[in-house]
Amino acid sequence: TATPMAHGSSWCNAPCKPTFFLGVLLVSICSLGADFLSSLCTQALIQFLSLPTSLLISAMYLLGQTKSIHISCPKENASSKFLAPYTTFSRIHAKSITCLDISSGGGLGVSSSTDGSMKIWQASNGELRRVLEGHVFDVNCCRFFPSGLVVLSGGMDAQLKIWSAEDASCVVTFKGHKGGILDTAIVERGKNVVSGSRDGTARLWDCGRSACLGVIADCGCSINGVAVGAADNSINLGSPEQTPSEREVGTESKMLLLAREDKKLQCVGLQSRQPVFLFIGSDAFNCCTFLSGFLLLAGTQDGNIYQLDVRNPRAPVQVIHRSGAPVLSLLSFRDGFIASQGDGSSFIVQQDLDYVIELTGADCDPVYKVATWEKQIYTCCRDGLVRRYQLSDL
Repeated sequence: TATPMAHGSSWCNAPCKPTFFLGVLLVSICSLGADFLSSLCTQALIQFLSLPTSLLISAMYLLGQTKSIHISCPKENASSKFLAPYTTFSRIHAKSITCLDISSGGGLGVSSSTDGSMKIWQASNGELRRVLEGHVFDVNCCRFFPSGLVVLSGGMDAQLKIWSAEDASCVVTFKGHKGGILDTAIVERGKNVVSGSRDGTARLWDCGRSACLGVIADCGCSINGVAVGAADNSINLGSPEQTPSEREVGTESKMLLLAREDKKLQCVGLQSRQPVFLFIGSDAFNCCTFLSGFLLLAGTQDGNIYQLDVRNPRAPVQVIHRSGAPVLSLLSFRDGFIASQGDGSSFIVQQDLDYVIELTGADCDPVYKVATWEKQIYTCCRDGLVRRYQLSDL
């Protein structure tokens, strides 16, 4: 008997040539020999696709030993490696999981759900450790501070909260936004944090005194995503009009990136509050991240991933478009990035690899967030599952 474990999709698209869509079902079968299974699965895939044997299938998921399959189309220079989840956590939340993060030591996870809950759990097995209660309505975003002992969250109640991961107590509540908080960023070790809200403002907060240090930007539309990054020395961030507060810690030489609902990607100096650039995209920007001191990524509602160089932001370095599904999260990873989209796809792009790694299992349910710790990757999805992938399984 065969038990479905995961499935994924890829494509091979060449100009003026037919496009094929590939659906792969990865199965664990315990009653047949490995050699027979390898031959059988390879033949079945080729027959199913009605493709020539020039489509190379170089690895199978067999007997639980290998959780990846590598499919390439050499003539079209297209190659993907599909990776099945190492394990799946189904008991953390009862409904769609909208955000998650993993602590710096890799021991704990935190996640929020449309069931109204935010929970801390054991990253190795999904065992529940703490329930963080205090927000009214949904929690939109949650993340660990660099210490791994403290959590930052933002909710539809327009409140930003700091929690102890050890005893689940809420130690700080920030109030000032007039709309739900959609994303946050932590500045260096965490004495200051940044929030982006539906009210159109991005604010800088002093964690020690529970106070707002200033409105960094007022965009007039929802700020869907924020990111803080250290600027390359060649980038002019401008000078602040007023002397910065002594409570600002680590804001010098930092850029703040804002993914806006009005199709604009905005970059400002975090300390100077001065504009660095404003880029207009194809649709609403949902998320953004820095790759380096001058390279960044931003994803849109219509499926575009823009790579921009802050030193010359007028023309994108490249635009990646795999489907029209919304780009929901972007995360810098090694010398590349991880992206997730609203059609259930999650994938890893790395400069030193000649193939894309596809994280399978979510089917067509949106994957809202991706987090990593060393060689482990965690995703959260509308189907209410947290999936953990092991890159060592490649």
